Amino acid sequence: MSPAALKWAAAGVLALLLLTAGATWKVQDWRYGKQLAEQSGAHKADLTAISNAAAAQVRADQDKRLALEQRLAASDQTHHEALTNAQKDQARLRDRLATADLRLSVLLAEDSTGVCSVPAGTETGVVVHGGARARLDPAHAQRIIAITDAGDQGLIALRACQAYVRAVAP
Repeated sequence: MSPAALKWAAAGVLALLLLTAGATWKVQDWRYGKQLAEQSGAHKADLTAISNAAAAQVRADQDKRLALEQRLAASDQTHHEALTNAQKDQARLRDRLATADLRLSVLLAEDSTGVCSVPAGTETGVVVHGGARARLDPAHAQRIIAITDAGDQGLIALRACQAYVRAVAP
């Protein structure tokens, strides 16, 4: 074989190697391109599923918050009505005490001999069941009603706070 033919044969082998390498490169490109496209599609599907789940969670949390706000508003309305009713009842009671329509009295304590330590009122036409009773001065009765009014308001406020904590706490 002549050196020229050997050069041509080496050039042919080199060209064949370059063509084979190029074809292999192209085939690998197609295969990896297909895999990358599949991975990209799977990644997009995963991101879509994650974002849908996050949006559903946000909607659920918003619905829970709205329901809680509605329960709290209803509870607030109920406690406001209870407070208003208690205030009206106390005002009516104060008015009845002021107009002498109603008198407060207390049950008198008796000592061991059965004798009262404070003389009972002597009214005719009054039937008192139980022990002897004494009437309270209207001014004292007004102060007692004011104290019970403050106590009622405190209890109503306490119930409102407890209802709020029960509604908010998990």
